[in-house]
Amino acid sequence: MINIIKKSLKDIFSIDVIYFLVKISIISIILAILLIPIYAPLSLLVGYILSFFSWIGEINSISVTYFIIYLLFTIFISIFSAIYSEKLIIKIAQKRYPNIQVVGTPKTSVSVLITIKSSIIFMILVLLSLPFLFIPIFGQIVMLYLWSILIKEVTIYEVGKLFINDKAILKAKRKKSRLIAIIASSLNYIPILNIFAPIFAQILFLHHILRDNSQN
Repeated sequence: MINIIKKSLKDIFSIDVIYFLVKISIISIILAILLIPIYAPLSLLVGYILSFFSWIGEINSISVTYFIIYLLFTIFISIFSAIYSEKLIIKIAQKRYPNIQVVGTPKTSVSVLITIKSSIIFMILVLLSLPFLFIPIFGQIVMLYLWSILIKEVTIYEVGKLFINDKAILKAKRKKSRLIAIIASSLNYIPILNIFAPIFAQILFLHHILRDNSQN
């Protein structure tokens, strides 16, 4: 796993990946801000709910709004990464594993549906566990697991569909997908680098499933 992480870190800081992320990040932050009038009432509701937990401390609706903007930004990054990353992932795969063959093509509609489903589950669980997210250390661990939910399934589908057509092999490769998603999600705690999390998960999973094709 250490070698997979090292390879993936080299790949995500390439010009191609950075250019890709700059484009989808700009679109994602614009969308998250434009939707403020829609989820403003939700910010008030969340702030009201949190007011019942005195140990959390004072949290106003503006803080909650920023928190929701960040969550939506994270979701949009995940959606756009899933939709538009195919060419980028293939390019990285062909560079690292020249003999690898592309065996399939992920359907955009399926990627979107998987991401939307994961996003809904993610948001529901965030709202249900919200009071606990403010507990030092424990809250960060819970949030890390929730972020992994957001990117795990779409990563398996997107990357697996490109390079594996044997369901048994893909099932075997899924075993470390939760750990991979959690490792990638840890970037969400680092400003700016958080935009790398979804594509980092895809690159990690790429190296995980193709590492036997190369000893480099």
